[in-house]
Amino acid sequence: MDEQNKNMLMAVGLSFVVILLWVLLFAPEEPQPPVEGQQVQQEGISEDGVAVTPPTTGSAVSLASNTLGEVPLDEALENSKRITISTPSLTGSISLAGGRIDDLSLKKYNETLKEDSDIVRLLSPAGVNSAYYVLFGWSPAGNLEFDDVPGSSTPWTIESGRDITPETPLVLAWTNDKGVTFRRIIEVDEDYLFTVTQSVTNNGNVTLRMAPYGIIARHGEPQNLQNFFILHEGVVRMTDGELQEVDYDNVPDLDYDTVERANLEKQTVQSNGWVGFTDKYWMTTLAPQSGTPFTSVAKYSDRTDIYQAESRYHAVEVYPNSTVETVTYLFAGAKQWTPIKNYQDNYGIDRFEDSIDWGWFFFLTKPIFQLLYWINGKVGNMGWSILCLTLIIKAFLFPLAYKSYVSMARMKELQPEMEKIKERVGDDRKRMQQEMMAMYRERKINPAAGCLPILPQIPIFFSLYKVIFVTIEMRHAPFVLWVRDLSAPDPTSILNLFGALPWSAPETGSLLALISLGVLPIMLGVSMWLQQKLNPAPTDPTQAMVFAWLPWVFMFMLGQFASGLIIYWIANNLITFAQQYIIMRSQGVKPDILGNIRNGFAKTNLPIVGTPKQKEELPPPKAKGSAKKGKKKK
Repeated sequence: MDEQNKNMLMAVGLSFVVILLWVLLFAPEEPQPPVEGQQVQQEGISEDGVAVTPPTTGSAVSLASNTLGEVPLDEALENSKRITISTPSLTGSISLAGGRIDDLSLKKYNETLKEDSDIVRLLSPAGVNSAYYVLFGWSPAGNLEFDDVPGSSTPWTIESGRDITPETPLVLAWTNDKGVTFRRIIEVDEDYLFTVTQSVTNNGNVTLRMAPYGIIARHGEPQNLQNFFILHEGVVRMTDGELQEVDYDNVPDLDYDTVERANLEKQTVQSNGWVGFTDKYWMTTLAPQSGTPFTSVAKYSDRTDIYQAESRYHAVEVYPNSTVETVTYLFAGAKQWTPIKNYQDNYGIDRFEDSIDWGWFFFLTKPIFQLLYWINGKVGNMGWSILCLTLIIKAFLFPLAYKSYVSMARMKELQPEMEKIKERVGDDRKRMQQEMMAMYRERKINPAAGCLPILPQIPIFFSLYKVIFVTIEMRHAPFVLWVRDLSAPDPTSILNLFGALPWSAPETGSLLALISLGVLPIMLGVSMWLQQKLNPAPTDPTQAMVFAWLPWVFMFMLGQFASGLIIYWIANNLITFAQQYIIMRSQGVKPDILGNIRNGFAKTNLPIVGTPKQKEELPPPKAKGSAKKGKKKK
C-alpha cells in the first residue's frame, strides 16, 4: 500500500477509534462545632413535608421526609396564600407560608416543539411529585429558640407590594412574641435573578444571636435525568475560585445515627462562591454577595430522598434597637450565556459562566461557543451560524491543509518510482521501507503530513459536539425545512421513506433508531465517500474493502448525533473536498474521481456502475491457476 493511502487509513482509523472511545467511556473538611449554648436539632418533620430549617451555622442540618402523599399541582398551590411572580422570563408565585419560592415556570421555553406544549416548569411546591423549592430564614443561637425565628411554615404578612415584578418588589414581615421583627424583601430582574434581602430588627433590650441561611431543596432526582457521560447534572458550586461538580449519586448521605452528622459535605467559602443544582438546560443556585464568608453545604438523606444545597452565613450579633441584614442572590432559570455573564460581571458572582458545563476541553468549547454566539448575533440563525463557523475553522486550519495536500500531491508524483522500488526489492519490506524513506528525504517530502489536518479536527469536533449538546442556545433552534431543532437528531427516517409512508420514525434512543437514518446522516456518508474518491483505492483488496466501508460505518455511528453537528461535518467534508481538489490541480495532479469510483468497485468486488465501455477500461482479472497448464481437451 502506498504511503498516501496508508496515511489516510491511519487518519481515518484514528478518528474512528477516538470517536468510539468518546462514546463508550464518557463520562471534606472537619465539621465545625455547634455555637456555644446551641443544642443540635434532632430530626424534624414539617407538617407539609418541607425540609426543616437548619440550626446555627456550624452544626448539622436535618432533613424532613415528605409526609404528604402526592397531590395534584393545583391542589398543592391552593394550600397556602400566594403572591404572583410575573416577569418577561418567569411566571409563578411564592407561598406566604414560610415565604417559599416554590412555583416557577419559564415563559420562553416549551417542553417540546409541539404548538400546544406546556412551558417548562422549574420549581414546584412540597407535596407534588418531584417537589423543588427555595427557602430562606434564620437559625437561632444563644438565648433564642426555634419558635423565635421564622421557619419553613411561618405565616408572613405583606408589608408592601402586591405582585413581584421587575418594577415592584415584595416586602414581607413577621414579628415574634419577643418583639423582634423579621423582614424579607424579594426583588427580581427581567431574566432569572432574585435578590432576597433578609433583615432582623431587635426592639428589645437584650442582644440576640442568629445566623441567616438559604436552602434549595429537591425531593428525589429529576424525572428527566439524562445520565449521559458528557453531561453533568447534580450539585454545582464555586468555592473561592474552585469549581466542584457532584453528581446526584455522589452527594453525601446524611447519617441520622450520629448526633454530629459528621458526613455532611461542607465547603468553607472565605469571600466568593455559590452553590445549587444544575440540569442540562436549567439551574437553581444561591450566591451570597461578593466578599461574604459562608459555608456551602450539599447533602442528601436516604430516609427522606431529599437533596439540599445550602448557604449558611456566620452567626451575627443583633444589638438592642438595631437592625442587621444580609443579601442573597438566587438564580432560578435557563442557563443562557448572556444573563449568566451579566451576573458574573455586574453582580460579582465569581466565575458564574462556569456553571455551564464546558467540559474537559473548556479552553476550546468556551471560545467556540462565544464565536458561534457572536456569529448568530449577526446572522440570526444557528444553522447558518454553524456553516459560517465551519468556514472560519477551515480558514484557520488552511495552512496545515495546504501543506498536507501539497505533500500528498508530490507523493502521488512518486508513484512510478515507488512501484519500481517494489519490483526491485520484492518481498523485502525492510529494504523497501529504507529506500522509500531515503527517497522522501531526497525529495523533502514528509509522508506524515497527510495527517496534519486531521489531528486538530478531533478536539474541535468534540468541543463543538459539547457546545451543541449542552448550551441552551441550541435547544429548539431551527435551521431549514425539516430541521427544527439543531440539538436533536435528524427527525426524518429511511424506514418511512422520509415521511412518505403513513407511520412515524422510531423514537430517538431506541435500538431501531440506530438504523433509522435520516437525510443528514445519509448526506454525511455520501460526502465522506466522495472525499475519499479524490485518491485511488489501495491496491490490496482487503484494504480497499476497509476504505470502501468506512464512510458508511461513520454514517451509522453518527446517525443519532445532533443535527447541528452533522451539518458541521457535512460542510467540513465538502470544503475539504474542494480545497484538496484545487490544491492538487495546482500541483499538476488531476484527481480522477470517476476512475477511482470504478476501480474502487472492482477492487472490492462490488457491482460496477458505468457503461460497457467503462467496464472494458478496467484491468482484466488475474488468471487462476498456473500459466503452464494448457486448455482442457474437449
